[in-house]
Amino acid sequence: MKLFSSILFLFFLACGGPASDNGVMVADEEMAGYKLEPEMASMDGVLQSIDGSESTEIQEQKIIKTANLVFETQKPEETHQKILQLAQQYKGTVQNDNSGKGYNRLFRNLTVRVPTESFHNFIAGVSEGVDYFDQREISQQDVSEEFVDLEARLKAKRELEKRYLELLSQAKSVKDMLEIERELSNIREEIEAKQGRLQFLQNRVSMSTVTIEFYKITSETGITQSYGQKMKNAFQGGWDGISVFFLGLLYLWPLFLLIGIAILVIRWIIRRRKKK
Repeated sequence: MKLFSSILFLFFLACGGPASDNGVMVADEEMAGYKLEPEMASMDGVLQSIDGSESTEIQEQKIIKTANLVFETQKPEETHQKILQLAQQYKGTVQNDNSGKGYNRLFRNLTVRVPTESFHNFIAGVSEGVDYFDQREISQQDVSEEFVDLEARLKAKRELEKRYLELLSQAKSVKDMLEIERELSNIREEIEAKQGRLQFLQNRVSMSTVTIEFYKITSETGITQSYGQKMKNAFQGGWDGISVFFLGLLYLWPLFLLIGIAILVIRWIIRRRKKK
């Protein structure tokens, strides 16, 4: 019963159950009158000390920086090489590098991840020599509050996991062990989810994302043809048209056969009437 009550207390602690006036969470009247082990009774104080240390500690700002640049260039290959050199200079990585051709337009798209401390220097290097930007967007997202909250919750969950492991070592029956292991499984899933989110935010904070699109306007309208070549193409096109026409007629031979039979039948009927 003593072990089960301790488990029930930790369950309400993990779920954020109601708190009494002296700050100790209780499940019910029976739980309130139960004398906990010293380590279990201090759980609430441990969690409060974690939150208190987090609130008093000066936290570094966590900023996610992104940029989107679109501009015209007369020398696409030189611009491309320049961006690659800047990425290498500032220890960045090129995630995407795509090129294509549209109507009177050659374009290239790149996505570059650079260390946040080199973010503005990289953009300044790319912008050097650009007279006008079709689009230039630089945004900053402050995730400091979410970062601190995740770290505090992660520490609390790890402390709770530690207490459940202590209870597991004291379990006397299979039923108690199964209940504790079930709670441990839930807590570890929450820990992994929070760790994953923290790692994602840390990656976005430490490495900024810059999307770059540059293009060149061209006046290419195709290959110019001489008048003689145009005449040759016209004769060849006419012959091809006639060939297609006759081939189409061949596909209609059953229709012509039916028409011929119908004409013969009509002529035979007309001749019989004349004889009468």
